[in-house]
Amino acid sequence: MSSQSTSISYNPLRSVDSATFTGAFLPIGTAIPTTVRIFKIVNNSNVLITISTDGSTAMDVLPANSFSLYDLGTNRGNPSADTALPAGTQFYASGAAGTGLVYVVSMYAKTPSQTIPL
Repeated sequence: MSSQSTSISYNPLRSVDSATFTGAFLPIGTAIPTTVRIFKIVNNSNVLITISTDGSTAMDVLPANSFSLYDLGTNRGNPSADTALPAGTQFYASGAAGTGLVYVVSMYAKTPSQTIPL
């Protein structure tokens, strides 16, 4: 019998090198292909960075050598639908040129379709 519960899977890791920063928003890898339930932004660089999902509006900030973890499925109201970032979300980072990488780690939920025995 197959599992009927929701499981969490990783998307491929995305990154951008802070040495390429010019003060403009640069994409952190490619757009996320799935809805995202959990994501982490890791600033493994030596500079403060600003994060955006539209490439022009500053939406978050991370100090050098820090990370932020977001669990969008936690504390959702019942019976509301799951909270998630939509598929196609692109993360951007801006800052002064530095050393080190900025990463986006993202996870999505997979729920198998249920079958009702006859």
